[in-house]
Amino acid sequence: MDIQEYFGRISYNKPHKDADLQTLTAIFQHHIQTIPFENLSMHCGEPIELDLQSTYNKIVRKKRGGWCLEINHLLFWALQELGYDICILGANSYEPAEKGYTAEINHILLKVVIKGDSYIVDAGFGGAYQMWQPLMLISGKDQPQVPGIFHFMEDNGTWYFEKVKRKHYIPEHSNNDFPDTPELGNIRKIYRFTLEPRRIDDFQELNVYLQVSPDNILRKKSICSLQTTTGLLALVGWTLTEMKYNYKEDMDLVTITTLTDEEVEKTLKDKFNIVLENKLLP
Repeated sequence: MDIQEYFGRISYNKPHKDADLQTLTAIFQHHIQTIPFENLSMHCGEPIELDLQSTYNKIVRKKRGGWCLEINHLLFWALQELGYDICILGANSYEPAEKGYTAEINHILLKVVIKGDSYIVDAGFGGAYQMWQPLMLISGKDQPQVPGIFHFMEDNGTWYFEKVKRKHYIPEHSNNDFPDTPELGNIRKIYRFTLEPRRIDDFQELNVYLQVSPDNILRKKSICSLQTTTGLLALVGWTLTEMKYNYKEDMDLVTITTLTDEEVEKTLKDKFNIVLENKLLP
């Protein structure tokens, strides 16, 4: 594994002498704009291994993406190579349908300490709840970014990560009045976590479980999402969603297209830069 090869994969060619916040932010943005959040292996009959070499080969050499366990593990390795003070944390994601957090830890994120300040770095949430920059670990402070306003709330050692949702403008829906259009200031819970350091081996069981459990969303849907310079692209099944953030005041523009089987493969190549080795069953 070679850090220069990783930089080539994420199209990063700036100097990186210091393990500072500026360098971290730049690498992070390149990472999320070139490495898709995707679970396509699962829908191509490919096992997902949780060792670093397998993840590196898949994402860096085969130019694929991965889910949180892979994407954040690779980022953890890269930042550690560059001398950052970094550790892995585990989170319980919020399930809107259940109106609660998962009982078991099912997400991995990173904590980086720079000059005594702690930052949360998470490249593996995908979709519209993906942060675009490291977030300072501080309770109750709004941290505006292009995707929206993020904040953490701490309660008795447990941290809650949330985002203020924007309205969506979907041109095909002329009235745009449907339930998932939030009112201004609506909070979307994302996940909760503690600051207990973890190792990647702590997630081996989860990695297996997510691949075999029929109930989880990652088994039910083939997902590929990528952050762009203005918003995001997401292919879920045969549905391609393109989102442009802040298209109008506090409103995101959402374009939805339904693809044919042939178009799915072409879209993965053209928009996500992914060429699969095995046949995808969306």
